[in-house]
Amino acid sequence: MPYDQAGARQHDPDGARRHETAPDALSGFTIGVTATRRREEFGALLERRGARVVSAPAIRLVPLAEDSGLLAATQATLSGPVDDVVVTTGVGFRGWMAAAEGWGLSADLGVHLSRARILTRGPKARGAVRAAGLDDHWTPATDSCLEVKQHLLAQDLRGRRIAVQLHGEPLTEFVGDLREAGAEVIEIPVYRWLPYRDVAPLRRLITQTISGAVDAVAFTSAPAVHAMLGAARAENLEEPLLAAFGGRVVAACVGPVTADPLTSRGVRTLQPERARLGALARALARHLPEHGVTRVVAGGHRLEIRGHAVVVDGELRPLPPAPMSVLKRLADKPGHVVSRAELRTVLPGSLARDSAEHAVEMAITRLRRALGAGGVVETVVKRGYRLACSHEAGL
Repeated sequence: MPYDQAGARQHDPDGARRHETAPDALSGFTIGVTATRRREEFGALLERRGARVVSAPAIRLVPLAEDSGLLAATQATLSGPVDDVVVTTGVGFRGWMAAAEGWGLSADLGVHLSRARILTRGPKARGAVRAAGLDDHWTPATDSCLEVKQHLLAQDLRGRRIAVQLHGEPLTEFVGDLREAGAEVIEIPVYRWLPYRDVAPLRRLITQTISGAVDAVAFTSAPAVHAMLGAARAENLEEPLLAAFGGRVVAACVGPVTADPLTSRGVRTLQPERARLGALARALARHLPEHGVTRVVAGGHRLEIRGHAVVVDGELRPLPPAPMSVLKRLADKPGHVVSRAELRTVLPGSLARDSAEHAVEMAITRLRRALGAGGVVETVVKRGYRLACSHEAGL
């Protein structure tokens, strides 16, 4: 589970690592979800763990059952014996079978495929093949097209006919390497990915990611990653977005194939051990409480500062953006005075344009009220504010 974000900072006078008892593992965290298919299911998995979910579908799947290209590819597959069939996605394979049934070709296609070696990229593709009454020959351990290609290239491919089911975008390098090795390759374009019709939610998520208003963005497909990067590029925000993922915002990907567009740009990603939505939700539920919080003892109260909330002595208290920004800056220097001028720099835009005195005082007042615990934030006359932490404890 590769990830290189800094661990949670511990400011505990007792010197021991403690975990506050928050209502749920993801309470206080905001997670962006870019999925289109099964987004309600995935969002529910996160919300049940306490997360605030921002839904921003990045792509839409367009079936090609009526597309002449798919029909032509199916006819090419039936024109002669097929030696190998590469099935990359379960939904794509089921769509191919459904389209063939609509054309009256399902029986012929089933016979052809039953005589070939069927290589499936992962468990979902393997399940779809078996559901169609066919036998799968081999599945890689990594759910990776690269491993499927390497498996094929380790054999003599000269003269072999190989059908490759595409998964929403061309597999140019995959197909090219097989052809260079002497194989005849039939590309099966079952569906393609297009940008989601309403791009406004994705644009808002990009802005929220760059500003740090979300703690993580979850990706369940490589096309969704490409779509988000492309939308950011169109607004001249691609580099700030990548920088955000390289900083405090977690880029959580369901597997290495999904992560590749980010890892190829030098972004470290959070990945579950198994490429499943449930595993991705569990990985986030483990990671964010460990690495996305700051723990402080101030005024005799234990604080666990999360994305948009703070746990005070075990009780979750959501905070508005301005008080939360102030609290996080004070927690960067626990026990030390932070000037009003410095605190003003972290306030949201409209507040930051007000007078420094008024904007900061208002944020501090709202912070104290929201914390519901006295003595946490101290005023240092003519200097600023600080968290009431003990210097003797290394603060």
